[in-house]
Amino acid sequence: MKRTALKIYILRIWYMLVLVIRLNTAEDFQWTKNNPGSFYYGTFPAGFLWGVGSSAYQTEGAWDKDGKGPSIWDAFTHKKGTVFRNETGDSACDGYYKVKDDIQLLKELKVNHYLFSISWPRIMPTGIKTEQLNEKGIQFYNDTINSLLENNITPIVSLYHWDLPQVLQEKYGGWQNMSMINYFNDYANLCFEKFGDRVKHWITFSNPSAVAEKGYETGEHAPGLKLGGCGAYKAAHHIIKSHAKVWHSYNNTWRSEQQGMVGISLTSGWGEPIDPHNQTDRDAAERYIQFHLGWFANPIYRGDYPEIMKNYVGRKSAQQGLRTSRLPTFSVQEKNYIKGTSDFLGIGHFTTRYVIQKRLPLLQASSYNTDPDLAELVDPKWPAPGPKWLYSVPWGFRRLLNFIKIQYGNPLIYVTENGVSEKVQCTQLCDEWRIEYLKGYINEILKALNDGVNVKGYTAWSLLDKFEWNKGFSERFGFYHVDFKNENKTRIPKASVDYYKKIISANGFPNPREAEYYTYLLPH
Repeated sequence: MKRTALKIYILRIWYMLVLVIRLNTAEDFQWTKNNPGSFYYGTFPAGFLWGVGSSAYQTEGAWDKDGKGPSIWDAFTHKKGTVFRNETGDSACDGYYKVKDDIQLLKELKVNHYLFSISWPRIMPTGIKTEQLNEKGIQFYNDTINSLLENNITPIVSLYHWDLPQVLQEKYGGWQNMSMINYFNDYANLCFEKFGDRVKHWITFSNPSAVAEKGYETGEHAPGLKLGGCGAYKAAHHIIKSHAKVWHSYNNTWRSEQQGMVGISLTSGWGEPIDPHNQTDRDAAERYIQFHLGWFANPIYRGDYPEIMKNYVGRKSAQQGLRTSRLPTFSVQEKNYIKGTSDFLGIGHFTTRYVIQKRLPLLQASSYNTDPDLAELVDPKWPAPGPKWLYSVPWGFRRLLNFIKIQYGNPLIYVTENGVSEKVQCTQLCDEWRIEYLKGYINEILKALNDGVNVKGYTAWSLLDKFEWNKGFSERFGFYHVDFKNENKTRIPKASVDYYKKIISANGFPNPREAEYYTYLLPH
């Protein structure tokens, strides 16, 4: 036993040395020499949608007001030690009380659309339609939607941005239980009934991979469960089925009358092989993208989990002595039911990683994070203005969008989340790094459009500084600084507000001479 432990220790030391050597000699790699960082001048197609986004729990506050029921995030944040500095979203940005103020900010930004989420327990306190509806919650979202439309701002609405009713978690185990499929469908149909005459863009789930992995496997997010190697896969399986059922409900019951669209928003980084000429590295990068994006996109667009995912999880499950794979399977009927259930694909994207193969010792317990046998690396030269995970690597976005075009038949895409945070307290003119980030990432979308990718809109993340889940208020993604210590939660524009307004007004990046002309025309 001691020899085995020593061998594993030596392998780990050797592996870390290899990583250090490969990172320190990054300039010797082809990918550094061919850094595709050239800027492209041009404008977006007429009718391209520009917007910003937020989510209910991160901004609304009023966690127990006007009949709202508790969510899993209310329960999670009220436990000490789960969130940085034990902060909560109890009041967040007080968005529940500041709808009109925040719509004025949207008007100031001159956006076409606003992406926000509905809090399930605010309109259905226990999560169960037959038990109780909260008319005040329904009225709140009616008023929000009406105010947006009165100001010529299109609402794009997410049904689920992580705040499951706590009762459903306590009674049934949340997304571990297949009963969520019907409860979620009831909730979605209520939203279609109450708001669908005015809302024409629906998102079933926002970033569901984080719900599955961080909520049910690592425990970093609500409900804080650590369910070993099966938790994430089981939650995802039920979420995918829930999404499909809601799409079919809309298609069969509401579409002909309401003429709207139903999609899903998937967040994924881009995985680039550290050596593009090395087949092992290319295979590892393929696994990275399939385990992140393909996990949800492949069933929806192609009818089943990615083959590479089924193979890796299946093999590791067998090595553990399990009779069946930890990755659940879809029946033939389910595959046919799920395939094609998205009128558009929402894409959230923040950053990129270099990827290499990494084999873990068999003695180590397998999980979603270890199943793909890969390691993620970063170039030390990449800008990292905020948290350690978010490096600014614009060129990865174009590659991700082109991957989607090829892999899923060039679907209609709306970018639903893209932005950068900072960790320093700042107001007004000190977020130049956000300006650079936006410029780079939006420009890569323009390049992707020229590649033939079918992108119809862009949502910058986010309108306001807000509650950032287990990071509390320590990370700030907003165009508007929020003073959380001030009772009024004062909103103050950052420099990036003016920059984003100029991009919207110019509909992109005119050539340098036109850019000077636009700059001259725009107010300073």
